[in-house]
Amino acid sequence: MIPIGDASRRPLRLPIITALIIAVNALVFLLELANGPAFVLRWALVPAAVAAGYDWITILTAMFLHAGWLHVLGNMVFLWVFGPEIEDVMGRVRFPVFYLLGGVLAFLAQIVVDPTSTVPTLGASGAIAAVMGAFLITYPRDQIRTVLFIFFFVTVTFVPAVVLVGLWFLTQLFSEVGAVMDRQVGGVAFMAHVGGFLVGAATARFFEIGERRAAQGLRM
Repeated sequence: MIPIGDASRRPLRLPIITALIIAVNALVFLLELANGPAFVLRWALVPAAVAAGYDWITILTAMFLHAGWLHVLGNMVFLWVFGPEIEDVMGRVRFPVFYLLGGVLAFLAQIVVDPTSTVPTLGASGAIAAVMGAFLITYPRDQIRTVLFIFFFVTVTFVPAVVLVGLWFLTQLFSEVGAVMDRQVGGVAFMAHVGGFLVGAATARFFEIGERRAAQGLRM
């Protein structure tokens, strides 16, 4: 399933911060292409290094790096689908704070479960998972326009946010359990996804602005 938009509502304000975050990710990805692997290795997060007290800045910088075209495009699609409504209800000051906090805590969760890993970790997935966690709490009944693949059959359908986001979270959770059972599985920081999602779901209401919830017809 690939989400392509919220069919139930449109943000009341232009999602400037969401668009800016996407632009920054795109710019950094172009820098990766121009500077090669050395650039990625310099700014990606290595759990063992951070756990030892080195390269703490990479907890932030790794959030804007991606491993390839599919990685960055997939992340930005999810951000564009779920970000504008969360930005709308949090505002342009609180939303970037929420996004960065979600990303930082997601990476810290990954470090906690695997502090000796020397595999570089990167990507906006943890921060976007926080946005999805907030979306599940705030707009669980929204219908998400989704591209559905069933073998060779492709169609566009509407999936409730609670189902789509819930299935995504369960996939990440079981993937992390599998990775814990077999530490030779690498390449995807599933715990960062799980941690970011839980942070987003737990803190969403603290970042939302009451007047904006009311303007969208949401209960206080």
